[in-house]
Amino acid sequence: MAAHPTDRLGFLLSLRGELAGARIRSALGVAGLPPRHAMTLTHLAPGPTSQRELAIVMRLDPSQLVAILNELEASGLAERRRDPADRRRHIVEITPAGSAALARVDDAVTQAERELFGDLTQAETALLRDLLNRVVVDPADHSCDAD
Repeated sequence: MAAHPTDRLGFLLSLRGELAGARIRSALGVAGLPPRHAMTLTHLAPGPTSQRELAIVMRLDPSQLVAILNELEASGLAERRRDPADRRRHIVEITPAGSAALARVDDAVTQAERELFGDLTQAETALLRDLLNRVVVDPADHSCDAD
């Protein structure tokens, strides 16, 4: 007899992930940003970084990142400039408009998370975060990020 889909942890995580993803995408729509654009701004918020490092941290192909950055620049949310110390390198940073958009994203995502995780205690939320950070998605990558 086959197990019910919610008895299989992978199926349950996939189902809940799809539902959570849809809710977060809806929240991001409030700020008018696709998820990858919002994540890029989140990574840029702490301060300027090289385009290469940003691609590595975000685990994106550099050409994908270029497309995202082109759109963020066109919207005035991020800017790139040549590194004066190494002209081959691009430095990327969030603009004041990008910071304002990120604040809207944070507000919308906070509300979505309240709805998604409202029945969990703080301890349960912390445990869930820890457990999910330990899930190995790429077998070659055992360095689970705690972002």
